[in-house]
Amino acid sequence: MSLIKVKTALALGLPNLARVFAYQLGVKTGLNPVKKINALLKTGEFFSADFSMAPTLKANSYWIENHYYFGQATELTGIPNWHKNFLTGASTNSNKPWFLLSDFNDQLGDIKGVWEASRFDWVVSFAQNAKVGNSGSLEQLNTWLNDWTVNNPAYMGVNWKCGQEASVRVMHLALAAIILEQTSNTSNVLLSFIRAHLKRISPTIMYAVAQDNNHGTSEAAALFIGGSWLANNGDKQGENWSQQGRKWLENRAKRLIESDGSFSQYSVTYHRVMLDTYCLVEVWRRKHNLQLFSPKLYNKLSAASMWLYYFTNINTGDAPNLGANDGARLIPLTNTDYRDFRPSVQLANSIFNNALAYKEQGEYDLPIEWLRIERPMAELPLKTSTDFTRGGYCFLKQGDIEVYLNYPQFKFRPSQCDALHLDLWIHGVNIIRDGGTYSYNAGSNYIDYYGGTESHSTVQFDNHEQMPRLSRFLLGDWLKAIEKEVLVKQAGLQSLSVGYKDRFNCKHVRSLKLTEKKLIISDNVSGFKTKAISRLRLASLDWVLEGNKLTSSVCTIIFNADVSIKRAELTSGKESRYYYQESDLPVLEIEIQCAGTITTEIIF
Repeated sequence: MSLIKVKTALALGLPNLARVFAYQLGVKTGLNPVKKINALLKTGEFFSADFSMAPTLKANSYWIENHYYFGQATELTGIPNWHKNFLTGASTNSNKPWFLLSDFNDQLGDIKGVWEASRFDWVVSFAQNAKVGNSGSLEQLNTWLNDWTVNNPAYMGVNWKCGQEASVRVMHLALAAIILEQTSNTSNVLLSFIRAHLKRISPTIMYAVAQDNNHGTSEAAALFIGGSWLANNGDKQGENWSQQGRKWLENRAKRLIESDGSFSQYSVTYHRVMLDTYCLVEVWRRKHNLQLFSPKLYNKLSAASMWLYYFTNINTGDAPNLGANDGARLIPLTNTDYRDFRPSVQLANSIFNNALAYKEQGEYDLPIEWLRIERPMAELPLKTSTDFTRGGYCFLKQGDIEVYLNYPQFKFRPSQCDALHLDLWIHGVNIIRDGGTYSYNAGSNYIDYYGGTESHSTVQFDNHEQMPRLSRFLLGDWLKAIEKEVLVKQAGLQSLSVGYKDRFNCKHVRSLKLTEKKLIISDNVSGFKTKAISRLRLASLDWVLEGNKLTSSVCTIIFNADVSIKRAELTSGKESRYYYQESDLPVLEIEIQCAGTITTEIIF
């Protein structure tokens, strides 16, 4: 295992390891200035009533009565308890400096249950409702902000612990300021609040950068937006923060976004967070006539916008539940469901491709309207079968049939054992699906299950995982794709084949053939000791299993093997479509005990 850890550390990159070490040493010794900063948060009028009304716009109703956490309504009302974990009911001590608090506390439980209310989604909702003339929304906005300020002294308690959480607050306040037309002549109370946050974010951004994920993009965005905001209101220090943010926005786009649009986190929801972040940055830049970013950055964001378009179902707005999912949605300007990705797809492609993803008007157009983006005349081309070779995804399409296949192409750390996972969508219904995440700190059983091979529609060997778990967020022995064949696109047929061999020399090659009437999956497996189990995690339909045929109202699944099938049964599994929520789903398990090929035909 020590050798695996060394190999994984090298894969993470020596510069990133050095950044983490320098950060930890700096905080521990006090050399990092973050332990020396101080600020006094002011109370008063954050936002004034000096703005024009827009009664024709449709405002988000989230948070107007009930609290909304991770995109779902709760029974909670009124001003939140900023230090109570709504997931577990436990409360936290806010009297200690953030750097003295542990990242994970078993008594508190998943810290995201505390952080969620302090992400300030409600700021956006209250600002929208004030803009359309709903009485009391502006007062409610100021009242809640003042209450948060009083109960969260600068740099004390868990709500100051994470630079990204502070950054999300800055971005949501900036979005509210755009809505209420107060990015210039901003109140001193709000400016002092932004300044205090940038003082917290700036000294530790190298740690965020070392993660090679959305932490770096979020914190860079907060520095760029918040810094230029302060500079626009006469604060000379703001320009330094703005330039620091600009530097890392360019750097992160260059490193983390592939030429095919794939993002470093191998996750649809994190891809949305990253893309929303850059959308807000560009909206802010345009509004204040700031210097353009580099053509390379815009090219990357153009490709990233197309990527999310491909992974979003046009009928429902839902997307494959691929990769880690922390329940985040950065630009909550609509009443659409959390799992509707179309508002982000429409906004990003309007900004970075000057084209509409969806021609027909819908609620997904609201971000364009609220942010005053001119509606493009051009439309994106229809989706066709595509291999995202840099990120390790293949997309096959025939009419309303869409297939997604993950394969290991890990330039960055994977978060789940989902190699050769297959997602199948038939007429907008996610028939074969992924498991999700559930929680980052609900116990090892949840982490092992949702991050493990069992929660994906792929093959598992001998009850071991595709990659060993080294820590909560780190897997070792990253897989590599082998025997990959080029995507074939012919009239009426798309096909692809790719595989991997794990650390135990267990080998899985998955071949796909998609026609207008069926999907054929061939799983060639070898090298295992006792068993290989193929799993298809299914939509909750009325499935009937008879022999080697599984039927539902949507499709029929027929399976065979060129060796003896030891077991074929319909079992039960779990899935988590929203953070900290899970439900049952049926799972088809096919077990063989010697090397061979399992062939599955799905007839539409």
